[in-house]
This record gives sequence, structure tokens and C-alpha cells, in this order.
Amino acid sequence: MIKAVIVINTEGKPRLAKFYEFQPVEKQQELVRSVYGVLCSRAEIVSNFVETDSIFGPDSRLVYKHYATLYFVFVFDSSENELAMLDLIQETLDKCFKNVCELDIVFNYTKLHTVLDEIIFGGQVLETNSAEVMKAVEEITRLEAASNSITLVPKSVSGWRSR
Repeated sequence: MIKAVIVINTEGKPRLAKFYEFQPVEKQQELVRSVYGVLCSRAEIVSNFVETDSIFGPDSRLVYKHYATLYFVFVFDSSENELAMLDLIQETLDKCFKNVCELDIVFNYTKLHTVLDEIIFGGQVLETNSAEVMKAVEEITRLEAASNSITLVPKSVSGWRSR
């Protein structure tokens, strides 16, 4: 089960934090700070897998990918495969954001939420095929664009009509 997805910049500022187990806001902030503390103290040449029993409790693991100024972090239990999680981060983000940078996340946060919602529901991984995820995201984006292009104009005093 996925416990959390966190995106943190290299200065420790969280850009996204989704917890799939209830945590009070103060605890979420503490967990994000702890994760950042672990990540920023790691050398570049070590693996992207970290045991996080001391942070998230027993049977917790963390996998991360460092892109430019961002850390993309998945926290999960032993029922998930570490390599599959890393592959999921790499493949999906590469297809979704070409060259992932902090501005992509800041200005396209809804797209990132949509991608995560296609992959994870209630802490369970629903889809691991990045092509399927991207197909669903493109369809949602197309539908949102179509719904945004509908304009309501006054029909009469009693109602509205679409243009």
C-alpha cells in the first residue's frame, strides 16, 4: 500500500504532499521535514531506496527520484515492489512532463494530481502502465478544455443558454 507521495524541492519546500493514511497536518509537516532530512543528507551515488521504519513506522520503505531541483518520493509498505515504484515514477513523469522541473509542478499542479489519481486510489496502485496513464490524462485534459470552452450567455430574463 502506498502511504504517501511527496514532492519536495532541494531547499525543503514541499510542492505536493498526498497522504493515503490519515495524518494530522502537524504530523504531515513533521514527516515531510523528516523525509527531506534523510534525502538531503544522502550522497548522489547511493541507491534510491531507503528504509523508513523510524519515520513512517515498521515495514515502511521510501523510493525517490531526484530531478533537477525536485525530489519525487513514494512511501509504501512491503506489499509494493521497490523497483516497480521507481520505474513508475521515472516512466510516467518522463512521459508527462518531458523535462521535469519545479516550474512544471508549480504551473501544472492539476496535471500532477490527475496523474497520481490515475495511478493511485486510496493507497492502492491501480495502473502501472504509463501509456494507459497518459491516455487517461490526455482524455481528462481534453474534456476539461471542452468544458471550459462552453460559454453561457443570457437567453432571456428567465434562463441561460450555451453558446
